[in-house]
Amino acid sequence: MIKATKNIQVEKLTFADHNLLQNLCGEHDKHLRLLEKLEQIKVKPWGNHLSITGDEAAVLKITLLLKQLYTLMEKGWHIHFSDIDYAHRILTEDIHFELARVFLDTVFISSKKRVITPKSITQRHYIDSMRNADMVLAIGPAGTGKTYLAMAMAVSHLLEKKVQRIILTRPAVEAGERLGFLPGDLAEKVNPYLRPLYDALYDMVDMEKATALINKGLIEVAPLAFMRGRTLNDSFIILDEAQNTTSEQMKMFLTRLGFNSKAVVTGDITQIDLPTKKSSGLIEAQNILKKVDAIHIVHFSQVDVVRHPLVADVIAAYASFDNENKSGKHK
Repeated sequence: MIKATKNIQVEKLTFADHNLLQNLCGEHDKHLRLLEKLEQIKVKPWGNHLSITGDEAAVLKITLLLKQLYTLMEKGWHIHFSDIDYAHRILTEDIHFELARVFLDTVFISSKKRVITPKSITQRHYIDSMRNADMVLAIGPAGTGKTYLAMAMAVSHLLEKKVQRIILTRPAVEAGERLGFLPGDLAEKVNPYLRPLYDALYDMVDMEKATALINKGLIEVAPLAFMRGRTLNDSFIILDEAQNTTSEQMKMFLTRLGFNSKAVVTGDITQIDLPTKKSSGLIEAQNILKKVDAIHIVHFSQVDVVRHPLVADVIAAYASFDNENKSGKHK
């Protein structure tokens, strides 16, 4: 329901192609219903037209959103339900942003024929940083695409022969668990920690091809401790869960970078599983390296979460809870 206001406005839009308009509206107009949940507006379709009624600012935003998405469809883009939410988030952050700069920027097409593109302004900035810088730090909450987009960029570089191999690594640290308590030899002990990297890899490249690349040494998945003493040339290196590195481990990793290589470091500094007395190497690195122009640091927020919409709400709720606790302690 639209709240009573002096600034109620009605905007009427006309679209030339009825089939494209149907896709824009979604099955049973589900895309329009989502827009009505996101903003205080009503959208009514009839024939080749849409009317948008509501607050002036909301009507302007939804009008721009629908016009831009329709233009994308004219260029061959098929709109999915999640795209409506992504487009709304982007224009909420910057009403003048050109959606084509995000939606038409293909990073990689996976083995499942899924087109991987940025879903937010920050993701677009992250992709540009990985293209233009040899070292990138990506910091933010879970579900913002930090590791997934880095993996897509790495696979793209390997297949285009821009690098000779991919190296994926994580510190073997998790909440309350130690390697010694896990069954099996060293490889079996560390494998559970590396599983998320394998999952992302298999989403980009089919398992058979990925296994062949691993067997040839073109893709290496290993715990961070295995990086010590190495110089990594012609490589795309991803350090995941970097908030769980110690200061010494982070410095060790950052100094492994060789010629014609890229390093991407990802982590969430709100989910540190290190022992209490240990400081996070990722927090230290962002403070030390922020003035180094050649190193790009990208910060994500709950606005960039590309999982279920509830994930962003959970992150925001926890952030609010933490802030209240901190302010309470200082009173």
